[in-house]
Formats: sequence, C-alpha cells, structure tokens
Amino acid sequence: MYKVAVKRGFVAQHFLIGGDWGAENERHSHHYWVEVQLEGAELDQHGYLVDIVAIERNLDALVDYYRDKTLNDLPEFAGLNPSIEHFSRIFCTALAERIQAPNLSAVTVQMWENEIAWASYRLMVDGG
Repeated sequence: MYKVAVKRGFVAQHFLIGGDWGAENERHSHHYWVEVQLEGAELDQHGYLVDIVAIERNLDALVDYYRDKTLNDLPEFAGLNPSIEHFSRIFCTALAERIQAPNLSAVTVQMWENEIAWASYRLMVDGG
C-alpha cells in the first residue's frame, strides 16, 4: 500500500458547547496543523499515487476556507461541538470530494489543535 502526505498550518477560532469546559467555552484561537494522507495500492503511469501539486491545491483551498474563521459560525458545524474529532471528519470528507484519483483507496486527515493533542478521521473511497 502506498501513502503520500502533505501538511499545512492555519489559525481558526472556536468555542465548545454542550458542557462546562471552562475557558474552552469562550471563543479562542488554535494554530491547527492538518496532515492529509492518501493511500492506494497502485501508482499511475507517472509513478504517482496522486500528484502532490493536486493535493496541495485542494488542501490549500480548504485551509484558506477555514483560516481565520470561527468554526461555530460555519454551516458544516451547525448543531455540533466544534471538536477536533468533528473537524477532522468534516475536513477529510471535503478533501475526499475534491480529489479525484482512480487508484485512491483511503483518505486520512490528522488534525492537531496544539503540540500534543490531535484527532484523525479515515475515509475509504471508491477509487482504488
């Protein structure tokens, strides 16, 4: 199984809902790091699983969408606590919809909200 990954950083805000988490209930910023990992069993005719330029273009578009936003205000977070678990799933699903590669079998997004805390979501896709 081949795997290729690209990582980006960005700042966004959120506040937690549905419980008493002290300061986390107030609007605050995180410097998020997101790493996208693409997996598949076969390479294309160029020796790529997915062209890194295409990965970067789609990743950068999503990062630009979330950069400097308050996650709670975005429609995809309506009714959800904007945890890194939810964020990693939402980001992964959006990225998988953007990347079209016939040999792709899975997309994983690993998202850090600080140096020690991360969550990930893995989505199986039909490509590979």
